[in-house]
Amino acid sequence: MRIAVDVMGGDHAPEQILAGALEAAPESDGEILLVGCPDAIRRTSRDPFPKNVRVVEATQVIQMCDPPVEALRRKKDSSLVVAANLVRNGEADAMISAGNTGAVAAAAHILWKCLPPISRPGIATVMPALNGRFVLIDSGATPDCTPKHLVEFAVMGSVYAQTVLGVKEPRLGLLNIGTEEAKGNALTKQTYKLLKASLPNFAGNVEGKNIFDGEFDVVVCDGFAGNVVLKTSQGMAELMKTMMSGILPKNRVLRALIGPVLRRGWNEFMKRTDYAEYGGAPLLGVNGLCFICHGHSNAKAIRNAIRMARRGHEARLNDRISKWAAEVHGEPVSAS
Repeated sequence: MRIAVDVMGGDHAPEQILAGALEAAPESDGEILLVGCPDAIRRTSRDPFPKNVRVVEATQVIQMCDPPVEALRRKKDSSLVVAANLVRNGEADAMISAGNTGAVAAAAHILWKCLPPISRPGIATVMPALNGRFVLIDSGATPDCTPKHLVEFAVMGSVYAQTVLGVKEPRLGLLNIGTEEAKGNALTKQTYKLLKASLPNFAGNVEGKNIFDGEFDVVVCDGFAGNVVLKTSQGMAELMKTMMSGILPKNRVLRALIGPVLRRGWNEFMKRTDYAEYGGAPLLGVNGLCFICHGHSNAKAIRNAIRMARRGHEARLNDRISKWAAEVHGEPVSAS
């Protein structure tokens, strides 16, 4: 397997991106392609690279503030576009980037197109729950959706939970303002009917206050609502971290007695809310493997994103998505 890593994308590029890619190299049986400015890459790490690591030159960088589609047109030799073209041309099997999320999604969608019979891509973000985790899809790729799009998201999220995260029978929920079938707007009401009729793992509506309870393994919504949920959750997690940092009492004796217990709970909380544990969120539905990492990604996040990409490739993630989606849409299913 060959994985193209956009070394120049992200707030901590190229240092942390390069460090993560090099950490992942010894455990990878394929090739890692470092896409970016060779001089910047060599200045960051002067040690000889492992045999399965190769530098692919790119002379431009898409910045976080650049308008996504315009940037793709103007910066055709950017590290992101070069990495995406490697996948399109069959020179790489997956792409990883911590750069401009909109530009990453646009590059994959425009250059690779969607998997047949998928009509719109969706970002599948792994979120913490009381008894584990769940997949939120879409968390930002497609803000304006039809019921058909949400059904496709449901298929993609379920396949990802099964094949990559190891959930044998993922329970699927539709994000809504109430649990009753009749609740919601026109989009969710129609989507409910389609999900109920086409997906046996559909378990009904779920309200925002309950998505973290652990009752659902996949939660489906349009990209606008999903991104609001994601950003609100991230903000709440940061608030809790800030508030918890002041919990330890100032008295030295009490700190000595209570400190170790609180630190254990604190460390567990930090681990379960750390985006780096899963590396990145896959952009599902495109004709290639694309993992979009947080802009603040460190080496650990990049290393784990490479691991997740490898799992997706080994599990034939896209083949399974195409097959299940075709069955749901009533289209002919290929032998793969």
